[in-house]
Amino acid sequence: MQEAVGRKLGLEMEMAVVRRGSGASHATARYPVTLADIKRARGEDIRLTVLQGRAVSASGPLGTSGFDNGYNLLETAFAPVPGSAGGLDRLAQAVQVELRDVRDALAQEDAAVLNVAEHPASTLDPDHYLRIRLPRPIYAELVGHRGWLHRAGIDAKAQNGPCTAVPIADAARALNAVLALAPASIALFANSPLQDGRATGLKENRLMLWDRMFRHARFAADHRLQQLPERPFQDLGDYFRWMYTGDTVSRGLPLDPDEAYKSATSVYLDGHPSLDRFLRSPSWPGRRVDNGEPVMLRPHAGYFEYSQFANFLDARFRYRLDARPPLADLLAAWGRPGGIEELYAGMGVDGYIEGRAPGAVFPDRQLFEEAGAGVAMRAPMAASALQLGLLRNLDAAAALVRDWGWAELRRMRQVAVRAALDDGGVRALAGEVLAVARAGLDAADRHWLGYADYVLESGLTGADRLLALWQATAGSVDGKLRAVYAWRSLRLGDE
Repeated sequence: MQEAVGRKLGLEMEMAVVRRGSGASHATARYPVTLADIKRARGEDIRLTVLQGRAVSASGPLGTSGFDNGYNLLETAFAPVPGSAGGLDRLAQAVQVELRDVRDALAQEDAAVLNVAEHPASTLDPDHYLRIRLPRPIYAELVGHRGWLHRAGIDAKAQNGPCTAVPIADAARALNAVLALAPASIALFANSPLQDGRATGLKENRLMLWDRMFRHARFAADHRLQQLPERPFQDLGDYFRWMYTGDTVSRGLPLDPDEAYKSATSVYLDGHPSLDRFLRSPSWPGRRVDNGEPVMLRPHAGYFEYSQFANFLDARFRYRLDARPPLADLLAAWGRPGGIEELYAGMGVDGYIEGRAPGAVFPDRQLFEEAGAGVAMRAPMAASALQLGLLRNLDAAAALVRDWGWAELRRMRQVAVRAALDDGGVRALAGEVLAVARAGLDAADRHWLGYADYVLESGLTGADRLLALWQATAGSVDGKLRAVYAWRSLRLGDE
């Protein structure tokens, strides 16, 4: 019996932090420690992760709560919940507990979460970036070796990333559907019209990050790997060829394939080969990132799994294997249509679609007053419900992609970034996507689409509400930020 789509549900929720009252971007001082204290007081077993003497995350039964790229941007990676009947309710309960804990932890240093997908007026200057960036080893590679403009994202650009388990046989089709229909999610959850204290002319400026970050990268393929390909992926082998072959350049690889992605001791391969070239070699010379010492790295199937983060599309296929195949078997399967799916099915694969298009959206005073408590409190779950509904109605979602056309949907992505629902075509697509998703959900789960339904019906996204507030407030940027804080700071209905 084939496993069901949505057998497990997760979420990667990012949150911009501001000073209470002023709305100014805030680098937290003790957030993971304070959060751990709150959770331990309930009897939860919490483990802290420390980098260079400072706690950067707290892990427990609900998942891992900590920082993303900087101390002004929080991220909670929720532990997956069973996705059977009531799965969205279970995830929503975890989200509500977490948001209350986050609110209470931040209050202890006079800070709060702001309902934005990017801080409206935070600086991107290099000195600020270096002060606020986490000391993760991977950032030395991204900035110093690959030449990424990583500081382009240091102003608390925040996504609300649903994670939906999919059977391996359906993984490529599911990925194609979420990628192609991303303009609808971009528009419905648009929430970042401002940057550096100015209106950008875009409804979801956050999604310009990848183009800006990679535009002048050392390796040209890095820029291409954040753009939707010109055709859908035929299978997972095709997806990984797009990511790992040709002129692509392997990311730094760990001395041990089992090391964590963001904290591994990495090796730069001499001559900048693709991962494919490296894996097909007997061994490859390189140098350690931490001390510059030369090493010979031997190919291993674990490097294929480790490198799955090497693109920045609006959705990714994420997975882990219970057992790794011999490298020769992996390479042979990679060359056969459907070969990766067939091989991984026997390796205990646990895979899911990670959605990256929806901007962060939270309940706030403005949304409570305009849409009511029911819509406001369901806002953080709408993207998860939308993705689950689409993937549980995958035939209809794939038909929608065929009807609109891959090339047209690819073009519409930038239209959605710029205009969101102000564009008639994007609004029509969003309506059809919501209809497909609604049909894919159990009747008891459809209320979780409430925020998306409200946005579509009203035509007002989070970006529109924020921009109207910003423009209606006279005076300086500081004064505008105070108004934004008053209306757009996190509100949970129990204040």
